[in-house]
Formats: sequence, structure tokens, C-alpha cells
Amino acid sequence: MTVALMWEARAAEGRGEELLSWVRGQDLAREPLRRETFRAPQDRVLVITWWDAPYDASLPELPEPDAELVTRAVHRWRFEPVEGERPER
Repeated sequence: MTVALMWEARAAEGRGEELLSWVRGQDLAREPLRRETFRAPQDRVLVITWWDAPYDASLPELPEPDAELVTRAVHRWRFEPVEGERPER
């Protein structure tokens, strides 16, 4: 089974590039099947990691950045694929 972990944070005013750099420098205890990093307006940074594991498995996650780097606590979500959907091409 595959599970996707999402990590999303909003940088403090004017610190979007710093948050992006911080995220890119974070290593996980294990390598996921795939890891992608995104940015969005309002200095938001999103990281999605894919794992070959059950939905409720204990998996390494990105930590919380220093409080002064972000405007709020990190949001985290866990997703599983929907059966019957076409795989990525």
C-alpha cells in the first residue's frame, strides 16, 4: 500500500525563501519512495512524501521549523490512494 504525507507551512513575512531553503535541507530518517516540494503565494511551502507502508505506519516526518520562521504551526495530513483511479503516467 502507498501512503502520502503532506506537510504545509506559511513563512513569516518576507521569509519565504528562508523557509523553502530550510525545508530542502531537512533529511528524513528513511528515504521515501518520492518527495516533492512546492511553493505558493503568501510564502507557503508544501512537501509531499510517498511511502510504501500501511496508512497507520510510523513514518519519519519533517519537523516543525523555528517559531520565528513561520506564522503558525505546521499543518500535516496523511492520505491513501483511491482504488480504481488511473496511475500516474
